[in-house]
Amino acid sequence: MRIFAAVVPPADAHADLEAFVEPRRDVHSDLRWTPSHLWHVTLAFMADVPEGLVDDVVDDVARVAGEHAPIPLRLSGAGTFPNPAEARVVWMDVRSESPSGLTDLESLALGVRRACGSVGASPAGGDYRPHLTLARVRRPFEATHWLRVMDAYAGPPWVADEVTVFVSHRGERRGRPHYEPVAVCPLGANVSRG
Repeated sequence: MRIFAAVVPPADAHADLEAFVEPRRDVHSDLRWTPSHLWHVTLAFMADVPEGLVDDVVDDVARVAGEHAPIPLRLSGAGTFPNPAEARVVWMDVRSESPSGLTDLESLALGVRRACGSVGASPAGGDYRPHLTLARVRRPFEATHWLRVMDAYAGPPWVADEVTVFVSHRGERRGRPHYEPVAVCPLGANVSRG
């Protein structure tokens, strides 16, 4: 099974970004826009998890989430993978108005990755770069124009207060995947309020 743990923007942040992105979807391009109902900020992705480990993954993600306080975030600015000259993915950047916000988000992601790895779920590695994927392309393209357009966006602040664990079902015949939420794990459940 393909499983991932993610932070999902709340309805008001989601609606604000959707209002910004929607008119840009109509521009003729090779971009394959991610449907807005699939938007999320991935913390950990596991490409091949045995079905018997799903409960263990959820339990460990819930434990790690409970040890981290809610995190103030916002979607603002844009970027591409791997780079603007050969872009394959266009994404919205994740920022924080709290001096420790992005460090806290990275700590949460690394904790979730470690926990998933400890139960045998083998999360994808590499540096953590928080982002929300807006679009993909089949062939790399020069994305400087799109970056200028998307970089103008600055969404409302919001607080990440939960981690959602999803099972990703592949779409039929190269169709869009379907994400099934299997657990919502509150942040800060085990944080001392002292």
